[in-house]
Amino acid sequence: MSTEPADRVREFALRHRVATGAVWLLVLLLGGVAAVSGLGRLDQSFTASGGPGHRANQAVHERYGNGAAVAPLVAVVTWPAGTDVRARATGERLAEALAGSAGRGARTVSYADTGDEGFLGADGRTVYALVYPGAGKPDLAGLAAVEETAGSLRAGLRSALPEARTGVTGVLPLQHDSALAGPGAAALVAKAACALGLLVLLALAFRSALGVLAPLLLAAVTSVGALVLVEAVAGLTGVSFVVVYLVPVTALVVAVHRWAQPPRTGARSAVTGGAAGAAAFAVLALFPVSFLRSIGIAGAAVCLVGIATSLTLAPVLRSVVPRPAARGTRPARNAPAVPRPLAAAGLVLLVLLAGAATQLRVGNPEARALVESGPSLDGLERLGAAGVPSGVLNPLEVLVPEGADAEAAAARAARVPGVLLAAAPEAAGWRRSGTALVVVVPVAEPMTAAGAGTVAALRSAFAGSGVLVGGSGVVDPDLVEGVYGLLPYAVPLAALAAFGVLVRRTRAPGAAARSVCGALLAAGVSAGGLVVVWQWGPADTGAVTGWVPLVVGAFAFCVSLERSTASAAGGPGRAGPVAAGAGALAVLAVGIGPQVELALLVSGFAMGAVGDALAGRVRVRPEAGRWSVHRNATRLV
Repeated sequence: MSTEPADRVREFALRHRVATGAVWLLVLLLGGVAAVSGLGRLDQSFTASGGPGHRANQAVHERYGNGAAVAPLVAVVTWPAGTDVRARATGERLAEALAGSAGRGARTVSYADTGDEGFLGADGRTVYALVYPGAGKPDLAGLAAVEETAGSLRAGLRSALPEARTGVTGVLPLQHDSALAGPGAAALVAKAACALGLLVLLALAFRSALGVLAPLLLAAVTSVGALVLVEAVAGLTGVSFVVVYLVPVTALVVAVHRWAQPPRTGARSAVTGGAAGAAAFAVLALFPVSFLRSIGIAGAAVCLVGIATSLTLAPVLRSVVPRPAARGTRPARNAPAVPRPLAAAGLVLLVLLAGAATQLRVGNPEARALVESGPSLDGLERLGAAGVPSGVLNPLEVLVPEGADAEAAAARAARVPGVLLAAAPEAAGWRRSGTALVVVVPVAEPMTAAGAGTVAALRSAFAGSGVLVGGSGVVDPDLVEGVYGLLPYAVPLAALAAFGVLVRRTRAPGAAARSVCGALLAAGVSAGGLVVVWQWGPADTGAVTGWVPLVVGAFAFCVSLERSTASAAGGPGRAGPVAAGAGALAVLAVGIGPQVELALLVSGFAMGAVGDALAGRVRVRPEAGRWSVHRNATRLV
């Protein structure tokens, strides 16, 4: 539709402001109920990538009902001095204790089952066993069941082996202990300060209570509407649960930014930026990989619903909310210019930060970084003290097809460099319908270079044999191959789609190219910031959770397009910093705490928003580079 129809939409909304407001209120209330109840439609697995490891894990789970992508629990037992850990009686006591406390359907493997000394610590007293709970699935409900099993396993081992020091660790127990720790006093104060800072920032920017509530209402309505659309699409194709994090944060920053625009300029830039963002995300939605498709669907939904609220609900709210004084809406061209040397230095810094994204290591943070205290950390430290490497937390499961020799497969796997042990248990839980599972324990965790090399070498060893390599240890390498391997194709195509829309709407190829390049830079800065802060910084996580850079990069790309289109259309220079500050404060108010993965996500959002706002200030753009939105150019929407 052209600018004139867009204006007519705004005028229609104003003439029927009561009805328009009522409709959006129903969307907020009824849609909110529908969105909450429809969350179950989303794929709650955070491991889907479509790669060979994912397919192997599906095959394992179909045949055996557990394990696969879910990391096992690791039971740790330190016997009293003088105990013969290799004695048959000692092994049988541990096996009986595991069978009695692991729960129905669990698979266990230890020294007693295999005779493999890789299950023994170098101290001569510590042994460990891998426990795959029967109820474990790679979704939120399945992970909760694994956490419950960890508690019963701890209690059962203490009761059955009172003379030994027992414990349970593993990736999920470590994450669970981190969640249970909760934020300390300092973190609670910081969260409260961020929440208060958000309100103060909006109050200073919009100078009225209604002015503070209006952008928050716009963000809430946009979030609910977008989630309803996403869940409707999820009934037709798989959509990952990660979109629940992307939608509200993007909606908040965009809503605050648009509310800071003059009405006419804001409507035009909303249509321009929203259409460009929707086109880019639509391209991502076409890729047959769960994470990319999900981010594409969710991003397009936010952009489209955001256009609708900007053309209808925003004018109605503006008609009842007093506007700030004229000095608060000074256009960007009157903002103090950044000196060219300082702008150039800032741009170089941003480029270097984006360059750090090339050093991104994808995967769950290393085990030592997941929690600072708790029973799971105690078990992990005892394993380390006994000389057992942390790779035991993410073992591999090799599915041997019917008719093949499981023992021969185990022997072949044991010869792969970087493998601590490989065993083919003969218990019924490891043999089913003619197939067999071989457990392979690597020395290094899979997110490390050594661990990824071990997975690659193991796959090569079984190439063409019909043997499938799965397990929790393949999730990270599989994500790199199945998702990040497509980014060199997906990102340029998405950028080209956004560029095409901007050129069509603005007739300014140079300015459109700068906006798209700036959006790509913002996405790179957010990923590079994660590398600098988390991989290289004091946290030293060793890796960044695989889906987090995808989500924060998509967020940064979207809000950067929004800011650049509004700025080029003559929007106020204060809008970008206000929106960035609001987004950063909001996510920090929610996410500050001991949970490493949540901290990774919220810090990525904050760095993406602030980094783009800074990029907007340091870029040197002549007045001739500005565009005007032609009145006949909005028919693309």
